[in-house]
Amino acid sequence: MFRKIYPREKYLSKIRPFFDSDIIKIITGIRRCGKSCIMKGIINELLEKGTDESRIIYVPLDKKGFKYIHTPEQLEEKIDSMISDNDFYYLFVDEIQNVKGFESVIHAYAEEGYSIFLTGSNSYLLSDEISTKLTGRYLNFETFTLDFNEYLQMKKFFDMNINSNLREEFNEYVLNGGFPKSLEFPDIDSRQVYARGIISEIFEKDVKKRKRISNVAVFERVQSFLLNNYSSTFSFSHLTECLRKEGFSFKDSTIRNYIDDLKKAKIVYECNRFDLKSKKSIKREQKYYLADLAIYFAMNTDNVINFGPSLENIVFHYLVSNGYQVSVGRIGKFECDFIVRDKNQKYAYIQVTYTLQAGNMEATKQLKEREYRPFRSIKDGYPRYIISLDDYRDQQEGVNHINAIDLFIGKEKI
Repeated sequence: MFRKIYPREKYLSKIRPFFDSDIIKIITGIRRCGKSCIMKGIINELLEKGTDESRIIYVPLDKKGFKYIHTPEQLEEKIDSMISDNDFYYLFVDEIQNVKGFESVIHAYAEEGYSIFLTGSNSYLLSDEISTKLTGRYLNFETFTLDFNEYLQMKKFFDMNINSNLREEFNEYVLNGGFPKSLEFPDIDSRQVYARGIISEIFEKDVKKRKRISNVAVFERVQSFLLNNYSSTFSFSHLTECLRKEGFSFKDSTIRNYIDDLKKAKIVYECNRFDLKSKKSIKREQKYYLADLAIYFAMNTDNVINFGPSLENIVFHYLVSNGYQVSVGRIGKFECDFIVRDKNQKYAYIQVTYTLQAGNMEATKQLKEREYRPFRSIKDGYPRYIISLDDYRDQQEGVNHINAIDLFIGKEKI
C-alpha cells in the first residue's frame, strides 16, 4: 500500500471498468499532472478490495532499483523475477518510455491475459509508432492537471486551509495552476519555480531529445508565441510574419513541426473551428489552450490575471476532461466560443466571458449584445449557455447563464 494518495475519482471511474481486462491501459497527460499517482491510486484500490499483494507487479522505471532497465530483455527479466506462477497478475509500469522497444514485451504479457497499466512520455506514447506496434490492443486515458473541484478536494484531503470565499480561492487556483505537487509549496513564487522546472523538463526530455529541434531559438519563440496567445484565434501566417520580421530564417514546415511537438508534449491543446453552416471542421482556423495556466504565469514576469482568456482556458479543460468533444464555433460572421457534443451526441453552444457587467448601463448593454448575438443565428433547439464569474444570473432569450465556479464544483451542469 502506498502512502496517502489523493484518489482522483474523475479518472479512476473511467479506468475502473477495465481493471481486470487484458486491454492495455495507457495513462497519458503532461508531465507531472499526476499520472503516477493515478496508477498508485489504482493499486491502492485493488489492495483495499482484497487483491493479494503478490498478484501486483509494480515497475517504476525512474526509481532506485529500476533505473538500470533500458532494454526489452532487461524489462522482461525484471518482470519475470516478480512472477511466481501462471495465474493472473496486474502489471504496472511507470515511465515506460525509458525502455526503447518495450512494445513486444508488453504485448506478450497482454497475451498471457495480464491486466497492464502504463504511464510515460506523451511525445512517444501518442505517436503512430506505438499504435501500430500494439495493434489496437490498448486504451488511452487522457489526464489533466487538477481541475478546480479536484484542487479543493485535494486540499481538503490533506487537511489544508480552504478559503471560505470560493471566488478568492479560485483566483489563487488560476495563479497556482493545477499541478498536484505544487500544493506542497507554501507560496506562489515557489510554485512558479516548480512550474518553470516542469517546462524545462518537458523541453529536455520530451522534445529536444526525441525530436528535430534544429533551431532552438526559433522553437523557443514559437513556444513563447503560443503561451502568450492562449485562448486567442491563431494565425499561422501572422506567426511566421512576426518571426521573419525579427530576423529568423526558417521553412514554414519547420514551424508547423514545432507546433506539433508542443502539442505532443501536451504543453498546448489545439481546438479546431467548426462552421455551423457548412457543417465542416476548418483545420486552419483554431485556438490553442495551455495544459495549465501555471505555465503562463511561470514563464512571464507579472501575475496580472487576464480573466477572460484564463476563464476560457479553464472551461475548455473542464469540457474536454469531462468527455465532451469541443470545437470553436463559427456561426456566419460571428464566433461562438465552444460548440460541444456529449457522449449521447447531443450538442450545446457556449459563450465564456469574465462578466456581463460593465462600468455603466450603456457599456453593459453593449457587452451583453456581443455575448448574446452569436446565439441568435442558431436555429436548432440545442441548449445555449453563457458561463461567467457573475453571481447575478442574466437569463435572457432562452440562454442559460451559469456561474463558472458553480459549474466547476458540480452545482451546475451543462
